[in-house]
Amino acid sequence: MLIQADQSVLLMIDLQERLAPAIHDFAEVRRHNQWLLGVAQRLAVPVVATEQYPRGLGHTIPELAPAIPPEHILEKIHFSAVAEGNLDGLAAMARPQVILTGIETHVCVLQTALDLLAAGKAVHVVAEAVGSRRPADKELALARLRQEGCRVVSREMVAFEWLHRAGTEQFKAISQEFLR
Repeated sequence: MLIQADQSVLLMIDLQERLAPAIHDFAEVRRHNQWLLGVAQRLAVPVVATEQYPRGLGHTIPELAPAIPPEHILEKIHFSAVAEGNLDGLAAMARPQVILTGIETHVCVLQTALDLLAAGKAVHVVAEAVGSRRPADKELALARLRQEGCRVVSREMVAFEWLHRAGTEQFKAISQEFLR
């Protein structure tokens, strides 16, 4: 099954100011999330972000937050973004495909992905756009996500599937800005 721009939502989990410094190679995780967010915006793919206990962990990093509609940044206490029902009221979350990024891979991303699978969603976890404090935890989480039925993908797989074909003005614009 190909990822389709008009059938998917980009869900960014807990990319927060005070949690970011603890994440292994967070500069790369941030860069890949910014890239995906930019492509999603140009293709009109809705974006939703979560914040785990923002009073303690801060808000969504400033490189991402201004590009996400404020009503699409949701506070949560449960590790799974699905558990509290916060996502239920968003029209974007009615889409059948979820492109999942964020931190930490082995906690909030994993639990959110498993709950989304249980809800019947097709879940695509972007490998280079997730992170954990320890690389081993990230790798174990990606292996478990595969075992449970998630599709582990790269950011370019997502972008090219969203685009579906070359030769269009949209492809040319995105290619020049993001795919060089």
